[in-house]
Amino acid sequence: MIAVARTTVEAASAAPFGPAPDRGGRRLPRTLHPVAWWVWALSLATAVSRTNNPLLLFLVLAVLGYVVTARRTEAPWARGFKYYLYLALTVVTIRVVFRAVFATGITPHDHFLFSLPHIPTPDWYAGIKIGGPVSLEALLSAATDGLRLACMLCCIGAANTLANPKRALRVLPGALYELGVAVTVAISVAPQLVQSVQRVARAKKLRAGRTKGMKALRGIVIPVLEDALERSLRLAAAMDSRGYGRAGTATRRSRRITGALMLLGMCGLCAGAYGLLDATAPAFLGLPAMSAGAVLCVAGLRLGGRRVTRTTYRPDPWRLPEWAVAGSGVVSAVLLFSNLGYDPAQLNPTFYPLTWPGLPLVPTAAILLAGTAGFLAPPPSSAQRAEAP
Repeated sequence: MIAVARTTVEAASAAPFGPAPDRGGRRLPRTLHPVAWWVWALSLATAVSRTNNPLLLFLVLAVLGYVVTARRTEAPWARGFKYYLYLALTVVTIRVVFRAVFATGITPHDHFLFSLPHIPTPDWYAGIKIGGPVSLEALLSAATDGLRLACMLCCIGAANTLANPKRALRVLPGALYELGVAVTVAISVAPQLVQSVQRVARAKKLRAGRTKGMKALRGIVIPVLEDALERSLRLAAAMDSRGYGRAGTATRRSRRITGALMLLGMCGLCAGAYGLLDATAPAFLGLPAMSAGAVLCVAGLRLGGRRVTRTTYRPDPWRLPEWAVAGSGVVSAVLLFSNLGYDPAQLNPTFYPLTWPGLPLVPTAAILLAGTAGFLAPPPSSAQRAEAP
């Protein structure tokens, strides 16, 4: 019996890490690395910041919807993408309302829609008009600006929906684990509250008495708060049992060097971003300054991570699907910033005069390339179980 147990342990230790093949020779489902989803989403958000074309922005929303629908799981955080869509619609609505209220006047060639009551403003408030005529061109321009911000929010929402926040916490550098814990807890609060409200509402429906108004609200709020308190206590006990907050040895000199490296690195990143955005800035303020800042920040994180002693159980692998998903997003952003094969003016069409925007071929292909993440990533386990005979 001892020999059999020893053989089993040796076989388990000799087996390669990762999803083991089943009896049919197929790989068991696994979740994609969370960093790959975040790289994909942030790259797509970077590409969105480059364009103001409403056709390309709607295409980005379609790509996000397809990828989220195809690769989301049944986890609590995977059900929040629709709320990001509601937030995106709110952003567009607020942008249009502000443009209509704080009007800037219309030209004789604009298409007049309606007029709001004009409110006179003092002399020191010159340059801004409250109320007045509103044109179709102004509303379309405001809606397009709001749509670009809405697409960026939906990109972040897609990353939060697809990436497991608890697994993302494990891949953070040791120097940022306190921040990672706070962000992970903050992200998981909203889905847990939604679950608590739904659970309490189902329990109330099973009971005989039904109340409305403030009494019904009190009957939901108090159990939800009690459930949130119990979850907090369980989370604190689990974190304490796993050694969160345990710090290693770090001298004063090491802490000073870490702080200096991080401060210089952030200054380099800021200077590099300014140099890339401003065409009149010196050449050394662009990519060289950003590269030097990134190197200093990485060195500071590596040095600061030495004071945190922690281990990782079964780290998430980074394989070909991770490279494919992250690469599709990065290539999409690079194509939209390279201005190769298309007129850059097509990315930012004007509504003065009012014309139908064009759909450039290369940016369209770049956004569709980002949509290949919907089938390049491993499918969720529930989908594979449904397809199994």
